[in-house]
Amino acid sequence: MEITSNAIEKEVIRIISRTKKIQPDRLQADKRLSQDFGFDTVDLVDIILQVEKNFHITIPDEVPINTVGDFINYVSAHTMRQAS
Repeated sequence: MEITSNAIEKEVIRIISRTKKIQPDRLQADKRLSQDFGFDTVDLVDIILQVEKNFHITIPDEVPINTVGDFINYVSAHTMRQAS
């Protein structure tokens, strides 16, 4: 199954937007989840768990994920590697 980076980006944004009921078009890659949208640690853990489940990957605790783009980049790098 081929997963495109565009499909990954859309799915990651869908997961993030559902966590706090934020319109997906507001979630640009450079937006900081805590500062720009008020996400707390519990919200971020919820997103991480959902992303891990959906993409069958593990995001280690030490990976710095602060922005929408951080999620997209990490998932893209690790999902694409698994698909090959």
